[in-house]
Amino acid sequence: MAYNSKDTAAFQGVWVFCEQRDGVILGTGYQLLSEGRKLADDLGVELCGVLLGSGVNEQYAKALGGYGADKVYICDHELLKDYTTDAYTKVLCDLVEDKKPEVFLIGATNIGRDLGPRVAARLHTGLTADCTHLDVDVEKYKAFLKTTSTIDVDNTPFEDTKNLKMTRPAFGGHLMATIVCPDYRPQMSTVRPGVMQTQAFDEAKSQQTVLEHIDVQLSREDIHVDLVEIKKSAKKLVDLIGADVVVAVGRGISSNPTRGIEIAEELANVLGGVVGASRAVVDAGWIGVDHQVGQTGKTVHPKIYVALGISGAIQHLAGMQDSECIISVNKNGSAPIFDASTYGITGDLFKVGPMLAEAIKGFKEGTK
Repeated sequence: MAYNSKDTAAFQGVWVFCEQRDGVILGTGYQLLSEGRKLADDLGVELCGVLLGSGVNEQYAKALGGYGADKVYICDHELLKDYTTDAYTKVLCDLVEDKKPEVFLIGATNIGRDLGPRVAARLHTGLTADCTHLDVDVEKYKAFLKTTSTIDVDNTPFEDTKNLKMTRPAFGGHLMATIVCPDYRPQMSTVRPGVMQTQAFDEAKSQQTVLEHIDVQLSREDIHVDLVEIKKSAKKLVDLIGADVVVAVGRGISSNPTRGIEIAEELANVLGGVVGASRAVVDAGWIGVDHQVGQTGKTVHPKIYVALGISGAIQHLAGMQDSECIISVNKNGSAPIFDASTYGITGDLFKVGPMLAEAIKGFKEGTK
């Protein structure tokens, strides 16, 4: 039977593309499997991981079950060792056309952002990029809206379907838009790394995972580029997503950006953390984009988040409000950031920041 993306009734199941590099599966795959498990349970369907590579380690594939996968499709071929758009797109499209999943999630990594649109276009379906929230259950979606929007949810009619509701920032992060793809399948979404929480690993579930090896039909004629060499950048990027402590700076450092960032670095060093920033600081060119926290940056969940001179615009709050402990310093005592803070200090960050660093340093030395 010919593949038809409009035959929505023929599609069933939730899939997650589990990206690997040099044989190591990226954490984004575990995050998406954890989220995909919730969607699959709400739909009452199977959750499958999709793993492409060469010489795939079956133990790594089994481990995907520990994060929620019922089954893992293994596409093992020598031409899949290194990523190329042509090869990965063909293999994924062939698999989708054969198995027909209703939902397909891909991490919004550099590879995912290249691969997702190409696969969606070839399958004649839609794709929502850089999602920060996913729902299929209408009541859960309404509960999400009650805490994140100004919509009068109780007096607003909602279509009661199991279509995937894909929420993402729009208009430069000033609005959140929810997009649905009701007429085509699979419903595809790329999801930002760090947005979804990884569930605890379940060893018993891992052992029950079904592995299905796919007969990959791929030749060099399918690949229209020659991969000559892979060069990895020597530049060390800040790991905001994996950090337990983030000290972030905002527009409040504008009177002396260099000193403001130095203060954040000093405090981060004392706490064993890394430096983050609001979009305003990045846009001004005071710090690199890999430090940006927020809807249009990275979503973080550290144990401690220190906000220096950050007012608390909703775009920034969306990227850090789930931190376990939020400590804010701002001269404006009515700044919105204080509403989301565990502890708030009304004061000049240029004075308070060094005082905090010295106090913590003294405490740590005093306990040795």
